[in-house]
Amino acid sequence: MIITSCKGQELEKSQSNSPEDFFNRSVVTYKVKAGKERSFSLLYLRYFEEKIAELTPFNEDPIFEINNQPVHLRDVIGLIALNKHPEYEERHRVYINEENQFADLFKGIEADEIQQMITHLYEKGQLNLHAKES
Repeated sequence: MIITSCKGQELEKSQSNSPEDFFNRSVVTYKVKAGKERSFSLLYLRYFEEKIAELTPFNEDPIFEINNQPVHLRDVIGLIALNKHPEYEERHRVYINEENQFADLFKGIEADEIQQMITHLYEKGQLNLHAKES
């Protein structure tokens, strides 16, 4: 699978009684073997970012900079999820609402490894992610 972009967003309320402002979304756009473009969306509780140093290999958000541009956890966590769980390629959306699920995404992953992946994606415009191809 060829990753072409990954971006995050803090959701905002669309209605006054909506809980959307408690969530962040990370969207990864990629091409599969046949060249077809797909996207994967990871929705998670924004609260987890308050515990970034406890749950991830990062100490703060933004997690690093590339070309003087801040890169936030929400920008890359979808890519991290696809890397950790190649089966997510078959899904369009994943929702994480448990702290242990969130922390599990980062087990065995180093901050430098993530930074190298994102730097490559930003500089080259694509990243070949070694996941199951369809």
